[in-house]
Amino acid sequence: MTDRRFADFWFDPSCPYTWLTSRWMTEVERVRPVRVRWHVMSLAVLNEHAEVDPEGDTEGYLWLPVRLFTAVERRYGQEALARLYTAFGTRVHRDGQWGFDGVLAEAGLPAELAVVAESTEYDQAVRASHAEGIAKVGDHVGTPVISSGGVSFFGPVISRVPRGEDAGRLWDGTLLVAAVPGFHELKGRPHEEPEF
Repeated sequence: MTDRRFADFWFDPSCPYTWLTSRWMTEVERVRPVRVRWHVMSLAVLNEHAEVDPEGDTEGYLWLPVRLFTAVERRYGQEALARLYTAFGTRVHRDGQWGFDGVLAEAGLPAELAVVAESTEYDQAVRASHAEGIAKVGDHVGTPVISSGGVSFFGPVISRVPRGEDAGRLWDGTLLVAAVPGFHELKGRPHEEPEF
């Protein structure tokens, strides 16, 4: 398809709502001429100067996945990053199995790569990718950030994944609303627990 457009998607892999939005975007790829390019952002970086961390991450766990994901993107590219996100998100968010055991193998990546999660080797790269995404919308938002065709926005935050043409309509509508000059915020129903 020659008129395919890119959608750059910044995500923190630890966020369950972002995981659902990412699955919506994989559905959008099936029904619209869109190709997702995945990028890491970090809730740990976003909240590091907050008086109270809204994620409650006092141990620094949120650094581990973003370091690993950034290393995979840098060493193995977009397709490997997408495979890792699918494997990790399925195992962690859908199945409730936290950690990296088996996730790298499932994504076709070497198990020894897990050591980078405990290293600061990729921290600069995490910060740079995060800064690129957050610059699109400002630091008053969280994850995910999506940018496509000059239109950038936070979210949408969804608690279940629309499928087929429903996914396409949400994409069309989100782009339409986010592209309106002066548009700032739109909220829906009260918060619901994510449905995987």
